[in-house]
Amino acid sequence: MHILISPNAFKYSVDAEDAALAIQKGLMKSKLKFTCECFPIGDGGDGTAILIIKRCGGELVNSRVQDPLGREIDCEYGLINEGETAVIEMANASGIRLLKSNELDPLHATSFGTGEQIKMALDKGVKRIIIGMGGSATVDGGTGILQALGIRFLKADGKELLDLPKDLIRLASIDLSGVDDRIKKCEVIVLCDVDNKLLGNKGAAAIFGPQKGATNDDVIKLNNALGVFAQVAFAQTGKDISLMKYGGTAGGAAAGLYAFLNATIINGIDYFLEITNFDTALAKADVVITAEGSIDEQTLQGKGPFGVAKYAKNKNLPVIAMAGKVPIKANANLHKYFDVLLPIAHQPFDLPTAIANTASNLTRTAHELGNVLALIHKNI
Repeated sequence: MHILISPNAFKYSVDAEDAALAIQKGLMKSKLKFTCECFPIGDGGDGTAILIIKRCGGELVNSRVQDPLGREIDCEYGLINEGETAVIEMANASGIRLLKSNELDPLHATSFGTGEQIKMALDKGVKRIIIGMGGSATVDGGTGILQALGIRFLKADGKELLDLPKDLIRLASIDLSGVDDRIKKCEVIVLCDVDNKLLGNKGAAAIFGPQKGATNDDVIKLNNALGVFAQVAFAQTGKDISLMKYGGTAGGAAAGLYAFLNATIINGIDYFLEITNFDTALAKADVVITAEGSIDEQTLQGKGPFGVAKYAKNKNLPVIAMAGKVPIKANANLHKYFDVLLPIAHQPFDLPTAIANTASNLTRTAHELGNVLALIHKNI
């Protein structure tokens, strides 16, 4: 039996690589005779870029840029395809993990540092830029990225707005005359792990703002500011970013890059599985194991485990999914793709304890799963 182990990251706990190793460790402790391959996945969330870089045999490039609050930091991006493609993790320069809890400030946090990384990649002569947008600390509509590339956001009197996104509410026009010409000749691909729109009660500010430190009042201000941004963008480009699927990704950065960089906005897991040649690994598998923090109806909206299961079912392979949280009641829609759903917690835990024990819970569950598979295999 050959098992393909393809988990996503468990948010606030273990990354996808460590999750895969934890599952492998448990299986190896069991009585099952098997071979396996660890193929951790990313769906555009934090950690996707490094997985692409490793899978594609790329190299890491050091960069010194601004963090979300304008402080200089050192971080990395990657080059693949013999240097023709840059792979950028937005969270590396503009991520929420860079800030302490008392520093979260989405009215002022900026994606400028990610834009600086894009400029550095252009300096390397890249022809394509892939951006994984998960884990950002920002709700700025990507205006920081665009500023770093030479775009200016102006008030009615022609003076530049500098305190973004807070001051976007005063936006009257957008000056594109200084934009870096090289970006116009470069393909920009944005990988999204959520499909929220830019505005409204399920938009960038309402859903993700509170996670990034926004108060109820801040959410209203941010949504209104992004609304003005969308209106001005439509007036100047003819693109209605207010209604587009995925537009709310990374605090609306996906929408901003679509409007002004002509970026391709795409479901992250589908692109990830394609660029990393997942089909090649899948062709050797008899069983597929995937995992994520929670597997529920939302998983079917394009999350990592769904992408894995969809590929596997196209090959008529059984799929076993592990998660910290699974539905209590049987779910027919989920079971079309996941033959088995296994919760990894085996006793009541508060959330912080469950998060702290994710790796050991994965290992224990995989151990028991391996023993069950060994019994089935023995009796076949």
